[in-house]
Amino acid sequence: MRISKQVIVIFLSFILIATIVSINVDYAAGGRSGGGSCGGGGGGGCSGGGSQVIDPPPGQPFKDPAVLTDINPDPYIFEANLEAKAATVNINGVQANLLTYNGYYPGPTINIKKGDTLKFHFKNSLPQSGTNILGYERGITNIHTHGFHVSPEEPADAAHIHIMPGETYDYEYDTSKQPAGTMSFYHCHIHGLTAEQYWAGLAGCLITQDSNTLLSSYETHNMVIKDITLSGSEPEAYSSTMDYMKGKEGNIVMVNGQVNPVLNIHPGQVQRWRILNACNARFLKLNLQQHGLQIIGTDGGLLDKPYAVSEVLVAPGERLDLLVKAVKMAGSYKLLSLPYDRGCGSPLQTVTLMTITYKGNAMSGNIPSVINSEAKRLNIDLSSLPKRQLTLSMKMGRGYINGQDFDVNPYTIMSKVGTFEVWEISVQGGMDHPFHFHVNHAQVLSISGGDSGYTSLCTTTPAWKDTIVVPKWGKITILVSINDYTGMTMFHCHIVEHEDIGMMGMWHIMGMEEPMPMGG
Repeated sequence: MRISKQVIVIFLSFILIATIVSINVDYAAGGRSGGGSCGGGGGGGCSGGGSQVIDPPPGQPFKDPAVLTDINPDPYIFEANLEAKAATVNINGVQANLLTYNGYYPGPTINIKKGDTLKFHFKNSLPQSGTNILGYERGITNIHTHGFHVSPEEPADAAHIHIMPGETYDYEYDTSKQPAGTMSFYHCHIHGLTAEQYWAGLAGCLITQDSNTLLSSYETHNMVIKDITLSGSEPEAYSSTMDYMKGKEGNIVMVNGQVNPVLNIHPGQVQRWRILNACNARFLKLNLQQHGLQIIGTDGGLLDKPYAVSEVLVAPGERLDLLVKAVKMAGSYKLLSLPYDRGCGSPLQTVTLMTITYKGNAMSGNIPSVINSEAKRLNIDLSSLPKRQLTLSMKMGRGYINGQDFDVNPYTIMSKVGTFEVWEISVQGGMDHPFHFHVNHAQVLSISGGDSGYTSLCTTTPAWKDTIVVPKWGKITILVSINDYTGMTMFHCHIVEHEDIGMMGMWHIMGMEEPMPMGG
């Protein structure tokens, strides 16, 4: 049987069109075709991402973030004015138009004592500029105190409230249950707008001072690591769904708003560094050239003793407390972020974050053998505890928890205050997701997949965590402590773009006397 050339051409054209459609659909779904995919449930995804080096020359002398002024003379009340507003900030020589708290980038550090009453007189002075590509009205904001063990109800950590441009709101927090010696932070938390506002600058440190004086003799620095890409003088816009699927990583990486600042250290000196990863999506794998790092604290407070590492992974939203000893006599050494494959074709980069330079007279600093004698891993019977399974996934530009989109029908957990639960969180997709939950903390029981050093730190030390990396195609199991506070709060991926496209759920913490609804 003879087939005409016209029929052959039509047939081949049909195959070509079908292939193109399949590829495009697969790319949008972000499914699994290899290690670089970012979605779940099928092929395609985000490919590419060769090795790169970001190595700017040494910059200006290191500066800690500005400190928020306490306007109340009562030693047990920290009261301050806090304003979210647009301001011009010098970013590596460019006068950039960013979003700030009180005009500072990053926002000013808040230093409190455990048990203080914390009060913000907050004003929203953000500009209104239409809707973003997700359809949300710009300019609305609020404050979430990330890692703060306080009430989720108004006027405390009510991350659900909407403060309109020009409006004010008085926040008030009872910090009597907040662990001492922690670095929390505060940032915007308006669903659909979080990523844009956070990308443009709305984040700052929140320090609860140590309850003992063991660490007070060490020179201490707070380090907010943040990245951005500028388009002229503006933060690069979110222009496509893929910006949300992948999460933004900037081509300028800063410590406290400075590019490769220079921090002086004496030979033999021990310094304390509190580090916050305030990037939208960038994972940091920290390494200090020819020096070790001693980990003394994580999200939820101080550890029992120092844990020596040569490098350590810090995901978006995570915090680390470190001691660093100057073991050389002279020279300059780089604090690096080493290449790490978080998936979705993220670039494998070696980034110079900061330079330490030896300067001054030699000192005889020591690393203490004990940090917090009360820090212990829990040893309780898990067999009778409630167990929950959460699956994080992405498809067609949306994020899901157990197949439910926050915008349509958020997945909801009902828990009882004063109890423990075992949560298993898994990822159906080729991207790591830092899973964050509000109000409470957890200890990590196991991690399947991912970085071995990270797994060891989280599962063998008495670390309390509120943000934990769930590896691509892997899972974590955590023991959640549900203490002190009732109310409605949230859990979500802390690649904040994923939160904005639906990867967030509701957590209803109920009193012991309240009846548990069916299916809770």
